[in-house]
Amino acid sequence: MKFSVEHIGLPARDPVGLKDWYVRQLGATVAFDTGQVPPTFFLRLPGGVMIEIYKADSGLAETSNNKLAGWRHLALRVDSLEQARDQLTSQGVVFEKEFRPAGGGGRILFFRDAEDNLLHLVERPPDSVLK
Repeated sequence: MKFSVEHIGLPARDPVGLKDWYVRQLGATVAFDTGQVPPTFFLRLPGGVMIEIYKADSGLAETSNNKLAGWRHLALRVDSLEQARDQLTSQGVVFEKEFRPAGGGGRILFFRDAEDNLLHLVERPPDSVLK
């Protein structure tokens, strides 16, 4: 059996606002909109992965802790950390720290979306074991 990632679910306090952030900041396109209240959106990121954004029932501050058990961040592969950082910074994205080594080789740079969900850019060298 073959498995591939189709989408990642992301409950939001403000689904419309979070959808707009991903469209504006990361160039996502709306693949599907339920047209209901509250709405559910499927966004396609450049590269093909989709994010499903839907209304959250509640939230916990602890979920922004990258060491808490469970899924904690979305890694977006880029060709150049510097170029991606500069482009996103010009669009208002704030990065948390400087570049750090990436597990498996390369470098990473963390940032957060409009609802404090953790993301990071990852740049891999051409000879990376994680091609």
